[in-house]
Amino acid sequence: MFDGLLHALILDEQGGSRAIESSAELHNWQPSHGKLWVHMDYSQSDAVEWLKSCDFLTDYELESLTAEETRPRIARATNGCMLFLRGVNLNPAQSPEDMVSIRLFINENVVITTRKRRLLSVQDILASLHENTGPSSISELVCQLAQNLTSRMQGVIDGLDDTLDIFEDEIDEPTKRFDNQGLSQLRRQSIGLKRYIRPQKEALSTLMANKYSWLNENDKAKLNETTNMLIRFIEELDSSIERAQIIQQTITNQISEQLNQRMYVMSVVAALFLPLGFLTGLLGVNVGGIPGTDSPYAFSLFVLFLVVLTSSIGIYFKNKKWL
Repeated sequence: MFDGLLHALILDEQGGSRAIESSAELHNWQPSHGKLWVHMDYSQSDAVEWLKSCDFLTDYELESLTAEETRPRIARATNGCMLFLRGVNLNPAQSPEDMVSIRLFINENVVITTRKRRLLSVQDILASLHENTGPSSISELVCQLAQNLTSRMQGVIDGLDDTLDIFEDEIDEPTKRFDNQGLSQLRRQSIGLKRYIRPQKEALSTLMANKYSWLNENDKAKLNETTNMLIRFIEELDSSIERAQIIQQTITNQISEQLNQRMYVMSVVAALFLPLGFLTGLLGVNVGGIPGTDSPYAFSLFVLFLVVLTSSIGIYFKNKKWL
């Protein structure tokens, strides 16, 4: 076998499969041998060379299967159709919103899937085929893959909701430092997931709406459930984005209110001590003619006057409801 070929299976149409063991057997495959599923890593040059040698792929379709960046969509091909999907990135040390792309070329006899990063949804299908409980047709294989990709989004989206619940609880705890960076990261994750989930829903809806010879009518019900699940995820992501915005606005309002209160206290204190500072500064001028310099009671009277003045200003502020 060559580098980049992850697996090549012939479905037995009973829920199991038989692996192709050699490149020659894969090269000599014919539709009469059974439904073929070829899964490849398009970053390997040998895999690209094999795709180039396929008679049923045009240059445009080959370029689509090996492109670095794709968005979820469906497009008709010369000998079948092209389906581009995304799954959450559950690989170690990776961000879930950096969704992994998988590209499919589909016709009545063969499914070619290409990817660069590992997808657990594909491994689930392989495990079910080994247990003879997997898809028995091309239609069921594509529908099962779409369903697996969608169902694995549930845990990530639920995690976003749980994190938002924690942030909402922290709003009522003013003594605890709020994690603004964590909230911003959550908003970015929600927006990143929505960026790919929305067109993926549109692609699956288009797949159901059009008649493809390889797609069974019974499997359209599974696609409909998958599409409904994606619609619910989009609604939950919209809700998460709005909740994050409300939390951010609440935190901003709290900070603004605290700042205004502190500035108000400082302004009141400054207003109270402004006349005192003026009088003490005036009497502290080191020139002749300062009243009371010869009287032993002048300082006491001046202090008493300052106390009365401050009290009068305080009473005035109180009557104005400034205090």
